[in-house]
Amino acid sequence: MVMAISDNIKSKAQAPLGFLAQWHEDVHCVFGRDPAAHSVWEILLTYSGVHAVLVHRVSHRLWKTNWKLAARILAAFSKMITSVDIHPAATIGRRLFIDHALGVVIGETAEIGNDVTLYHGVTLGGTTWNKEKRHPTLGNNVMVGSGAKILGAITLGNNVRVGANSVVIKDVPPCCTVVGIPGRIIQSKGTQIQNRHGIDLDHHLIPDPVGKAIACLIERIDELEAGQKQAHKVLVEDSCDVCDAESICTPKKESPVKLAARL
Repeated sequence: MVMAISDNIKSKAQAPLGFLAQWHEDVHCVFGRDPAAHSVWEILLTYSGVHAVLVHRVSHRLWKTNWKLAARILAAFSKMITSVDIHPAATIGRRLFIDHALGVVIGETAEIGNDVTLYHGVTLGGTTWNKEKRHPTLGNNVMVGSGAKILGAITLGNNVRVGANSVVIKDVPPCCTVVGIPGRIIQSKGTQIQNRHGIDLDHHLIPDPVGKAIACLIERIDELEAGQKQAHKVLVEDSCDVCDAESICTPKKESPVKLAARL
């Protein structure tokens, strides 16, 4: 009986939400990720990222029921109004938030998990013209910084952060931070990158691996130069007593006559 109750609870938890319930979550998730949001009416009237997601819920249902032309027309209308280009075939999970929502592109075969946050200028793009899976898959709780490009049929695990303007072209394990062009993992997997509210917006707390590498190289060069100077000093001190080229190492003093003539 306990197993039956457990299975019943699990099936209810995994049951898909209704259309209006999805819209409700899409609107109310903004309060947890944007302190500038003050009311539901403000979000409904002024947040273009929310508008794009809400319209996509409709166009995606049209696409799945084989009303493909109507779905594309509705998506094109949403693109003109919101500046967000979401293909109606893209699969989007619960509580997606697109902040500022300018220039965001989500391709046809892209898949997005739950509680994902995208900033302006993000592209989930493809890398082939073949009719196959060609766009990225994002896990749950993924945060993608402004201007980042995630290209190809790659997978970003749960709790991944992508730094602003990064270009990610390879799979990323869960709980990692990726920055750079091409994207490099600068925080190893296994480390929880989540705050107590479940959504991590500290995308400014990202180290600079290139700057760190350059600093290490400069420090190493300073050490080598210091060692070379010390070795040269010891060599000169040890060899000058028996060197026959003293006249070359030590500059000659000009005679008083030449000095007076030059004055």
